[in-house]
Amino acid sequence: MQKRSLGKSGLEVSSIGLGCMGMSHGYGPAPDKKEMISLIHAAIDRGVNFFDTAEVYGPYVNEELVGESLAPFKGDVVIATKFGIKIVDGKQVVESKPEQIRQSVEGSLKRLNVEAIDLYYQHRVDPDVPIEEVAGTVKDLIQEGKVKHWGLSEAGVKTIRRAHLVHPLTAIQSEYSMMWRSPEEELLPTLQELGIGFVPFSPLGKGFLTGKIDKNATFGNSDFRSIVPRFTPENLEANQVLIDLINKIAAGKNATPAQISLAWVLAQKSWIVPIPGTRKLDRLEENLGAVEVELTTQELSDLKEALSKIEISGDRYPSEYANRVGK
Repeated sequence: MQKRSLGKSGLEVSSIGLGCMGMSHGYGPAPDKKEMISLIHAAIDRGVNFFDTAEVYGPYVNEELVGESLAPFKGDVVIATKFGIKIVDGKQVVESKPEQIRQSVEGSLKRLNVEAIDLYYQHRVDPDVPIEEVAGTVKDLIQEGKVKHWGLSEAGVKTIRRAHLVHPLTAIQSEYSMMWRSPEEELLPTLQELGIGFVPFSPLGKGFLTGKIDKNATFGNSDFRSIVPRFTPENLEANQVLIDLINKIAAGKNATPAQISLAWVLAQKSWIVPIPGTRKLDRLEENLGAVEVELTTQELSDLKEALSKIEISGDRYPSEYANRVGK
C-alpha cells in the first residue's frame, strides 16, 4: 500500500483509508461485531493504517468498535474521529460550544482507548459558535496532548480560512466522487493554496458507483439512502448514464467500476485520501486494488470532458441535512 501526506501537516497515511461508519450505523442493521473486527484487521494486513469514525455513529458504538479493533496496533495506525453532532430526542443536533467539545474529546479518548486523537474533525460547522472559538478550543486540546491534528467536515471555504488562521488545519473531509464534483469549484483550489489535505467520504457515491445499484434497488428504514433524493428509482435510472461511462472504461482497463471510480479520485491530487466504507472482505480488497489502476493523462482528460456533459439527478442530502453543509 502506498502512502500519502495530508497537505503540509506531515501526517502520512495509507493512500486509501477505511470509513467505519457503516459497520454500525447508517446502512441498515449493524453486522456482527466480531466480523467487523476481523475486517478491520484484514485492512491492516493489507496496508491500511487510516481509520475514520465519529462520536455520533451509533452513537458511540462505532468508536468503541474501532477502539477495540485497533487496540493491538497503537502507534501504527491513524484514527480520525469527530465532534459537534449530538443526539437529542432521537434527532441530530449540531453543537460545538467549548464545553461540549471538551466533553466529547474525553468520551472519544475513552471509547477509542487512546491517549491522543490523531485527527479530530468538527463534524459540522455550528452557526451559533464562531469558528475561531472552536479552533481555539481544539488548539488548547492539541497543546494539552489530547489531540494531534484537526480538521473540518463539510465546511465552506470562508470558514476553513478563518479556522486555519487560528490553528493550521490538517484535513478537510467532504463528499467527492465522479457523482459529486462540487468541491472542484472552490474547495480544492483553497486546500491547494493553504496546504491542507482532503479526505473524501462516499468516493463511491454511497455505493452507486460500484454499478450494483439500479432503479429496482430497495433500502430499509435504517439505511440512510432510503431518504436520500439521489436514490429514488427515477433518479437511479437517470444516473445510469454515469455507470455506463464507468463500465466502458473499466472494461478497457481490466478493472471494476469501483476501482475506476477510486482511481479517478486518487488521480485528482496527490494529497487526496479517499475513505470508502465497506462491511465485506471482497469489497475491501476490490477497493484497495484501485491503487494499482493508473489512469493516463489522456484518459483523465477524456473523462473530464465526458463527466462535464452528464447531469446528475437528485440531491445528495434530504433538506434537513443539506442546510448543514458548506457553512
